[in-house]
Amino acid sequence: MPFKKYLLTGLMVWLPLAITLWVLMWLVGLLDGVFGSFLSGLAAVTPATLAPLIERLHSIHGLGVVLVMLFMLVTGALVTNVAGRWWLRQWDQLFTHTPIVKSIYVSVKKVSDTLFSSNGNAFRTALLVQYPRQGCWTIAFQTGVPGDEVVSHLGPDYVSVYVPTTPNPTSGFFLMLPRRDVIELKMSVDEALTYVISMGTVSPSQAQPPVVAPSLPPH
Repeated sequence: MPFKKYLLTGLMVWLPLAITLWVLMWLVGLLDGVFGSFLSGLAAVTPATLAPLIERLHSIHGLGVVLVMLFMLVTGALVTNVAGRWWLRQWDQLFTHTPIVKSIYVSVKKVSDTLFSSNGNAFRTALLVQYPRQGCWTIAFQTGVPGDEVVSHLGPDYVSVYVPTTPNPTSGFFLMLPRRDVIELKMSVDEALTYVISMGTVSPSQAQPPVVAPSLPPH
């Protein structure tokens, strides 16, 4: 039926843009809310003569996003010099020696340092793995290799793998698999993420040659 076909086609054209705008508006609202809370606390401790200025700043939509970005840029510029790195070390020591806080702070810092490091290998390789059982294949990402005590139990020839869920790849499962049981793909991480988010409906831009699945011993 042409009416249904045109309606679905129009929906497919506008839906990605609508979702993108919705996410951006949510992010702007979130940062504006954080900035508004900061201004409300600032108004409580500043003289009454500055109240009109604070109220004017509070009414500017999107100002929180601009100021947060500027704050991040200034912070990044400061910690690239010797004095900034010294203050960063003091900051780390403060939080790493604070009970309860240190367990959260250290864990998050290690993950962020691994993910955003320019020389890190996290999420740099797309893989094909059998999950959740033998014979079922899915896209995964290599995050590194096991270390320390884990290696003494598993052996050296294992890889650490993150298996994302569909269509939300921010949640998933962490696995340690034998290297022989994973297939390294030629597609980029972006292409693999698109393939996962679209539930397989959007194939990588370049067709990949077929690969032969490794034979696994029966359990």
